[in-house]
Amino acid sequence: MVEFEVPEIDYDRYSNRQLATPPLIVLGVSLLLISVYYFLNGTPAPLGFDFTGGTEIRLADASSRGAIRNAFGQGVGAEIESIRQTGSGDYIVTFLTQNTGELQAIRDAAGAAGFDIQAETTRSPAFGSTNTQNALFGLVIAFVGMSALIFVLFRSFVPSIAVVISAFSDIMIPIGIVNFLALTGLIEIKMTLGTVAALLMLIGYSVDSDILLNNHILRRRGSFYESTYRAMRTGVTMTVTSIVAMITMTVVSSEWIFAIDLLPDIGLILVLGLTADLMNTYMLNLSLLRWYKFEGVAR
Repeated sequence: MVEFEVPEIDYDRYSNRQLATPPLIVLGVSLLLISVYYFLNGTPAPLGFDFTGGTEIRLADASSRGAIRNAFGQGVGAEIESIRQTGSGDYIVTFLTQNTGELQAIRDAAGAAGFDIQAETTRSPAFGSTNTQNALFGLVIAFVGMSALIFVLFRSFVPSIAVVISAFSDIMIPIGIVNFLALTGLIEIKMTLGTVAALLMLIGYSVDSDILLNNHILRRRGSFYESTYRAMRTGVTMTVTSIVAMITMTVVSSEWIFAIDLLPDIGLILVLGLTADLMNTYMLNLSLLRWYKFEGVAR
């Protein structure tokens, strides 16, 4: 069995400013990337079929995903968002278009490749806009509700705001990285209802690790650094285990193994967010708690 040992960090070597600066820089860069992407594209991140609308076609007689991508790769003009295989062996292909000319080009390309179109479904941009509003509303309500609960639990500004800032950063950093990947053309991960669910999960993960740290430092016996290390042994182990599980899910569900659409994007968002959570919890949150204990109102 592999044994994971959480290292005991000598935090005395670093000032509060040195601990807080790297997470804040990463958060600032992420917010800048979100702003740049919004300025260039009119949305805070790349949006998928759930939010933009588009067309789904069900194909029979298609041999593989590669054959489908080759058939619709040149001359069609419509972007393929996803390809899903059904239990019967048919493929459901999602295009981010409702343009009449592009839809006809899709039908022609399918016929030329010998594919049989079993069904065709179109989702309007208005429906996608409603989904976007509902998703944003859900994120805001979840974040506001979490923030209110944290302030009720700790009843002190600095420990509470430390948790809120950490959770906010855990959400913004993955979105910033997604935007960077899209702007540079490396990988395009689109925001869907599934990836929004992953962002909601990150709120829960973040609050869990931050509350664990705050409780050990503020409400349990022992010195500040003893309490910190006890919290890290549990929190870091828990987070690293989750990261490994999400990496495994991402790899196994990728197009090269089981090809389960949506799960790789969810897994990648969670890996990015959980990695950011390690930094935010044990650098940014910890620096605020240490200032609160030794220099702030709690001294």
